[in-house]
Amino acid sequence: MQAPSLGGVQVPRGNGTTVVRLRRGSSLNDFADKIDANPASLVTVLFHLGEMATATQSLDEDTFGTLAQELGYIIEMVSAEEEDRELLGSFDIDLDAELADEADEQLLARPPVVTVMGHVDHGKTKLLDAIRQTDVVAGEAGGITQHIGAYQVRTVHEGVDRAVTFIDTPGHEAFTAMRARGAQVTDIAILVVAADDGVMPQTIEALNHAQAAGVPIVVAVNKVDKEGANAAKVRQQLTEYNLVAEEYGGDTMFVDVSAKLNQGIDQLLEAVLLTADAALDLRANPNKDARGVAIEANLDKGRGPMATVLVQSGTLHVGDAIVAGTAHGRVRAMFDEHGNTLDEAGPARPVVVLGLASVPRAGDTFLVAPDERTARQIAEKRESAERAALLAKRRKRISLEDFTQALQLGKVETLNLVLKGDVSGAVEALEDALLKIDVGEEVELRVIHRGVGAITQNDVNLATVDNAIIIGFNVKFGERVEDLADREGVDVRFYSVIYQAIDDVESALKGLLKPEYEEVQLGTAEVREVFRSSKFGNIAGSIVRFGEIRRNTKARVKRNGAVIGDNLTIESLKRFKDDATEVREGFECGIGLGSFNDVEIGDVIETWELREKPRK
Repeated sequence: MQAPSLGGVQVPRGNGTTVVRLRRGSSLNDFADKIDANPASLVTVLFHLGEMATATQSLDEDTFGTLAQELGYIIEMVSAEEEDRELLGSFDIDLDAELADEADEQLLARPPVVTVMGHVDHGKTKLLDAIRQTDVVAGEAGGITQHIGAYQVRTVHEGVDRAVTFIDTPGHEAFTAMRARGAQVTDIAILVVAADDGVMPQTIEALNHAQAAGVPIVVAVNKVDKEGANAAKVRQQLTEYNLVAEEYGGDTMFVDVSAKLNQGIDQLLEAVLLTADAALDLRANPNKDARGVAIEANLDKGRGPMATVLVQSGTLHVGDAIVAGTAHGRVRAMFDEHGNTLDEAGPARPVVVLGLASVPRAGDTFLVAPDERTARQIAEKRESAERAALLAKRRKRISLEDFTQALQLGKVETLNLVLKGDVSGAVEALEDALLKIDVGEEVELRVIHRGVGAITQNDVNLATVDNAIIIGFNVKFGERVEDLADREGVDVRFYSVIYQAIDDVESALKGLLKPEYEEVQLGTAEVREVFRSSKFGNIAGSIVRFGEIRRNTKARVKRNGAVIGDNLTIESLKRFKDDATEVREGFECGIGLGSFNDVEIGDVIETWELREKPRK
């Protein structure tokens, strides 16, 4: 039904219950298609509602909500998962149907995927080092695992050679998002707790992520060789978090280990396999196109984009056309964790893949497409949808009146950042931690670009245009880029430990905040005598009781505890007949308060000044 709306514009009206489904980052054109309206009329309606946007501009959910409410519709935003399923469905790829069609005899046993979690410095990397007999920790800055890796080890369990896949998640609390994602691709979590330290905040954090993901937990009580180690105390502490050891009548396996002495490692692997066999049905169909997750990705100088992927079902072959998030390509080569080449990778097998055209993000799902052309089209459509969603997210909802007023008052303060890192997991974790910094509503933090690899001329140009700061995490300048950054005056910061970057950005944000001032009392003086002067008005003959009285400072006059004169100024200050700049406690002086003459004996004159409050 056509009905007049704001400003007499003709638009189809809903009945208040009509639901319109839109993808993230949709424009007024998309909305107009859904309700069979003219986009220009929607632009006009939105303008009358105090929002200004073009027909092709990506809008956020709140803006669509305002418009839909005015026109009698209910907006329902399609989730990212639904959006992706619809996109794949348009290419005749139905993930749900493939899973439903799998018969029981097609499913074969697969290795368990294990995530190692725990508090920083409780020995997670040392434990993996002991399991894999490789030295990872030596090259890490600050003893913190800076990115996720995936490895497969083999062990003999009940006379059978079994494989176990390990995902190494970083231990610093800033990587919470990565740790949560690690739990989603895993079957079993190993919670590492130091026997000499006990349960710590990040131990609980890691435990919450594992429990939220619904995965069984095996507890590795590490550092049992150290003096003061108390493995029983760890078991007791964890009972408070519903992890009751088997020896206490519970169902959680606790294993005492020493990564340093290589002690208890076999028992830990055995506990993992026992838990997997008892609690989980770990099977997958290897005879189909591969599906899985990109665990990590980086840009190699000689080989180009490299992605560590975990195959979750099917088998990945060299030569397959794949799409991972917004990256696509053909698998040119595959390597295992030791650098050996592989022709195929089955379920639960982590491999490094070469051949992608760009670097996927850590956590992106990957799938094998029918051909390279289809893979490219899926990647391009995903990229287009993400770009639209990002533009909508960036668009700050503010009315014309508010915006003009904010500009006049100088209230619009934004810190723009460009993030570059050596691996996508680190960039994602850094962005997640930075966006959680809370310094109030006066300041806004925006990440305008993120990427993997060295800092390029494009990064500097973007930072120049948007007045941004570039943060490089374990990367350096590209060729001839440093000179360009110097010429353009772009601030570039380099870090190798993530929390240093967070601290610096937080300080910068606090520097952007408008200063807050507090009143600081300087001194008080009691009026002993009042001298009348035709030239200067009344002069208060006073004795300084506290602090000091300074000329040209702010003052107030109190009588019997009540303020009778405020926001005054000490315009003249004398010691006997001489002018003085300040008079200290215990000394007498003559005080002139300019045009304020209502001073009596017994009044108290307080002086004060405004000082900037340091930000907490």
